[in-house]
Amino acid sequence: MNIPNPVHLFHITAIANLPAICAAGALLSKNAGATAGIDYQNIAHQGAQGARAGRAVPNPPGGVVHDYVPFYFAPRSPMLGAIEQGRVVNCLWRQRDIVHLETTVERVVVGNVPFVFYDRNATLAFARPFTDLARLDAVAWDLLTEAPTLDGFCKYWHNKFNVERFADRMERRQAEFLVRDRVPLDRLVRIGVMDENCAAAVRTLLADGGVDLPVEVKPDWYFLGQ
Repeated sequence: MNIPNPVHLFHITAIANLPAICAAGALLSKNAGATAGIDYQNIAHQGAQGARAGRAVPNPPGGVVHDYVPFYFAPRSPMLGAIEQGRVVNCLWRQRDIVHLETTVERVVVGNVPFVFYDRNATLAFARPFTDLARLDAVAWDLLTEAPTLDGFCKYWHNKFNVERFADRMERRQAEFLVRDRVPLDRLVRIGVMDENCAAAVRTLLADGGVDLPVEVKPDWYFLGQ
């Protein structure tokens, strides 16, 4: 399947993290945020975070996964589903408390910013890393965009072990694009939220932080029984 043009990227975070993100003027990697003394609200599995902290990235660009800002290639991720179902230990939030920060590959790599991307969840030992954008064909675009779709992305992501091409769909659905250290907020294109109340809250936080980004209600990016 042809690589989409542009290639959209999505980073999810709690609305509660937006003041710190606005103050930094950028999305920061886990390690960069810790160095800056920022204590982000957790929305991730602690076991996975431990794995990411020690997972080496090929050199170049080098470092570990936590040196990079992570993005998915589609919204409505399995991770968001886990948050909504209360399966993330010590996560206080549910999906209405989560925003999608959207950008594109083309925007985040301007200026030869170091990056790496994986054909599935980066924590998996068999995930393949790439540093050549020509290899974006390694991402499972057929699974990400096949019908039935919600806002252009397949609504299904769970594994079906009795169907070969869906046996590892969840892992491939979580393919990641990682950007070293930070992504300035002016590289983003918009913020997607679940409903109008969330949109109003996010617009207020952005205004207070002096950040000008469009905020759009995107119900198809959330698990709302569609």
